[in-house]
Amino acid sequence: MNIQIKKQKTKARLHKKVRSKINNKVTGALRLSAYRSNKEIFLQIIDDASGKTLVSAHSKEIKDSKSKTEDSFVLGKLLAQKAKDKKITKVVFDRGSCRYHGRVKAAAEGARDGGLIF
Repeated sequence: MNIQIKKQKTKARLHKKVRSKINNKVTGALRLSAYRSNKEIFLQIIDDASGKTLVSAHSKEIKDSKSKTEDSFVLGKLLAQKAKDKKITKVVFDRGSCRYHGRVKAAAEGARDGGLIF
């Protein structure tokens, strides 16, 4: 089996496992989805009932680039501020296939620091 295909299947399996745990515990809640690439990070608050993205933030929105981890923390705070403007306070964190470590953890802590509850 090609290594690239094996990686894709592993990521898909991990993401499915995380999503099933989220959906089993909380139904009808908004989901804070984090996607991390090598260069950037994307955060979205999604309403799964309607299938729409309510709030989103992207690492390109941040002007001051210190380190990727610090940028993720600031991005989490920015997303929390946008969510407060739309009167969203409670979400469920979806880390996707990434480990809760480094930039993903920093983004979650920034969102908590900004006032989101999860």
